[in-house]
Amino acid sequence: MNLNTPKYTLFSPKDIRPTGWMRRQLEIQAAGQAGNLDKIWPSVRDSAWIGGSSDSWERVPYWLDGFIPLAFLLDDEDMKARAKRYIDGILAQQQPDGWICPCEKKARVNYDVWAVLLISKVLVLYYECTGDERIPDALYRVLKNLNRTLDGVAMRKWGATRWFEGLFAVYFVYDRCGEDWLVELADKLYMLGVDWKQVFARWHFSKPSPHWSSFSHVVNLGMMLKQEALYSRITGADPSAWAREALAKLEEAHGTVYGFISGDECTSGRSPIQGTELCSIVEAMFSFETLMEISGDAEWGDRLEYLAFNALPATMSTDMWTHQYDQMANQIACTWIPKDAVHFSTNNGESHLFGLEPHFGCCTANHGQGWPKLARAAFMRRDGGIASTVLVPGELTTEVDGVAVKVSVDTAYPFRNTVTYTVETAAPVLFDLDIRIPGFAKSAKLDGEPVAIGAFHTVSRTWSGSTTLTLTLAFAPEWIDAHYGDMQALRRGPLLYALPIAERRVMREFISGGVERRFPYCDYELHPTSDWNYAFAGEPGEAIELDYGDVFAADAPPVAIDVPMCKIDWPAEHGVCADVPRRREPLGKAETVRMIPYGCTNLRMTVMPKIK
Repeated sequence: MNLNTPKYTLFSPKDIRPTGWMRRQLEIQAAGQAGNLDKIWPSVRDSAWIGGSSDSWERVPYWLDGFIPLAFLLDDEDMKARAKRYIDGILAQQQPDGWICPCEKKARVNYDVWAVLLISKVLVLYYECTGDERIPDALYRVLKNLNRTLDGVAMRKWGATRWFEGLFAVYFVYDRCGEDWLVELADKLYMLGVDWKQVFARWHFSKPSPHWSSFSHVVNLGMMLKQEALYSRITGADPSAWAREALAKLEEAHGTVYGFISGDECTSGRSPIQGTELCSIVEAMFSFETLMEISGDAEWGDRLEYLAFNALPATMSTDMWTHQYDQMANQIACTWIPKDAVHFSTNNGESHLFGLEPHFGCCTANHGQGWPKLARAAFMRRDGGIASTVLVPGELTTEVDGVAVKVSVDTAYPFRNTVTYTVETAAPVLFDLDIRIPGFAKSAKLDGEPVAIGAFHTVSRTWSGSTTLTLTLAFAPEWIDAHYGDMQALRRGPLLYALPIAERRVMREFISGGVERRFPYCDYELHPTSDWNYAFAGEPGEAIELDYGDVFAADAPPVAIDVPMCKIDWPAEHGVCADVPRRREPLGKAETVRMIPYGCTNLRMTVMPKIK
């Protein structure tokens, strides 16, 4: 059987060198929590995956899914050696019958195969970084075993809802051996797993979830967006159509202003004080990357960038040593909420603290995939061409028809409006350069000539020597409807803006469940020290470009917008503001208040009413 070919395919992380602010984000991550879990966190440091006594399920595969591309994008020899240590340990424990997860044979019948699917995807990623020839054979045997296992065991909760994650390994092995049983395995996963198309055809989740459910679980919903795109390699269906349909239903009921739906931990409606779990942000990002890769549709690049530039940095501290489980659009404090006052749908009162593993450790293990996979997605290939798919600074080194080619992207986008491309070739060579033009722009010009926004623009030519192209984007501040009463938010291009709230940090060092929290991987409560009870009282000014260091630092944001605002009567209790103000009458004269990118804030007000 011939499988359908994706529009684009990814380059190896070895071929890409992040530069500028993108490289700095990866360096911060490498020096922070995700870059050091193998040193500090028992679930990774002492994992059963490498012969220890701690976690034997998803946490090491989750961590490796971000740590491996991070190591190779930074070309860090120490990190690459640490990743290899884990891969060596995992492969050494693979059983003769192909089983690879760390559990006794008698326990397999109750073992959730989600970990099998996840570690298989990670092994594909490791091969793409290293070319390690042990991987194809190991994966062949893993999938043979899985194929047999599924003949006698029903897929359990997480494996059933995430079955499509196994297709990355299925296609990897099939593309090498072409054996038909692999297509049968893909079909078997589809049949035994949750058919999310049917879940949405019988949509029962338009209201906030009153209890925990796999079908309203926000991380599952972030992942499942790529189900039909992945399976379209077999069916030939439109890879984007169903994801659009599912997102329309989700956003109508649970949409947020920062680019994905609420889910703390299950879908929670549109209130700006309901949270969104960090795992769902990075998984939705990966779904959008996959959708863009398979379909070639530029809309997924817009969605990917909007999440990456707003929701992802907002839920981590600037140094990336701490993260939240849940973030909120209107987040006036990050303090412990008493049990009888918790407003999250299923999570506890520490879920929005910044720490090592607030509420639960899945995000601790999983959040590290966000930035490295974004950097890798900057460039993709297709027959006859190279695509600039995510407009972050970086360099691609590759070959086209045997000719060495280097494509460099120099930009401070989304904080500035220009993107400069330099294409260098060792000899004249014909190929297409596809440039994604963001749909956020009001207009765009490439070397002074207008180009269509929200689509890929193709430059087809014989490239010779060094050629420079300049993309200029026009943005303007605009109000976006928060779909919660008459509340609104401010956006300019791909950046959402928020009113920053000054904070007092209270460090919490302690041991719980045998896991130590101590600086820098301790927990923090954040208490507000500035006013937050505002309403918009006029039209925003133009963007103000500022001097900056790290692009998502609250104390020196790269861009800001001044907006007239008035204080209003807006109550709060237990560190959480009411979802809407009590009264809208101004409590004083309008004042000019500076708003900064949402991703630069820890405490913030984002969704507010407009008053005269």
